[in-house]
Amino acid sequence: MPQILPALPEDAQALSQLVNAAYRGDTGRQGWTTEADLIDGTRTDAELLREVMQRPDSVILKYVDNEEIIGCVELRVEGAKLYLGMLTVKPTLQKSGIGKKLMQAAEAHAREKGCTAIFMNVLTDRSELIAWYERQGYTDTGQRKPFAFTDPRYGFPKKPLEFMIMEKKISVYSAAGKSQTAE
Repeated sequence: MPQILPALPEDAQALSQLVNAAYRGDTGRQGWTTEADLIDGTRTDAELLREVMQRPDSVILKYVDNEEIIGCVELRVEGAKLYLGMLTVKPTLQKSGIGKKLMQAAEAHAREKGCTAIFMNVLTDRSELIAWYERQGYTDTGQRKPFAFTDPRYGFPKKPLEFMIMEKKISVYSAAGKSQTAE
């Protein structure tokens, strides 16, 4: 039975392989989330993922089915908001609902942490991905920032790229246990 669980440091290598397969290179072209035409190199590595897992404000959730990690998402509390990154599904399993389940788990995590919104960075060139996030309730905040990573573990852009910041307000639970929409 599939499960969504916090990733452990010993999962870092498998997570790295999954993320790189989904975002870069020819294997990523099997799915629809590839960045291979925009960025060369790797998306991440095991060491970087272990660093993320060691931060007290961060977690990587893994989607496991039959003992195989087939999806993941990085979550980090930043004040009253939750940053969502590295949403990944094995390329051959994309469009099967796993991404939506990881997004639901992210919302539950945000509520648990008392966050009122979830935000993410999405490359502006990724119109199909932006449309998918919009269908999940995310909106463009109007904020932009350049793809300006100098660490080669994030890859090398093939052209100038920028991120749009997308956000979704989420319901929070009051002390009385009633759901309220975040302002």
